[in-house]
Amino acid sequence: MTGSSPPNTQRPSLPLRSDFRHFEALATRWMDCDRYGHVNNVVYYSYFDTAVNRCLIHAGALDPDKGTVIGLVVETGCSYFSSILFPQDIEVGIRVACIGSSSVRYELGIFAAGAATCCASGHFVHVYVDHETRRPAELPKILRQFLEQLRD
Repeated sequence: MTGSSPPNTQRPSLPLRSDFRHFEALATRWMDCDRYGHVNNVVYYSYFDTAVNRCLIHAGALDPDKGTVIGLVVETGCSYFSSILFPQDIEVGIRVACIGSSSVRYELGIFAAGAATCCASGHFVHVYVDHETRRPAELPKILRQFLEQLRD
């Protein structure tokens, strides 16, 4: 294409365990692996989503069934540094980079259990919407307070 920019090829820096505020322990599953014998790249997004939502639910900051808001993912990305396998215990590091009136940018790192450096790092943005109307909604106070604890 004429006039288009080349893709960004600059490799992101390798996040460390100390870069994250909270960790959720998960385990890889047999079905996570692809034909090449490692966890498939798309599964990392599932780990991100599971870790963030589990963290919020356990903290009482989100109730996907009875709460007034739910979070919809509107942007996501991931960089891969090393493979993870099955069976393997992993930890997903979570930090909050930005909090808006109805949105949050989470930054995440996937670590082999106890490792100092991550295997993959990524981000996603939740836009919180009214549970019924699906229109953007102000973050509830309890959610905002918990997110502040995870902020950089």
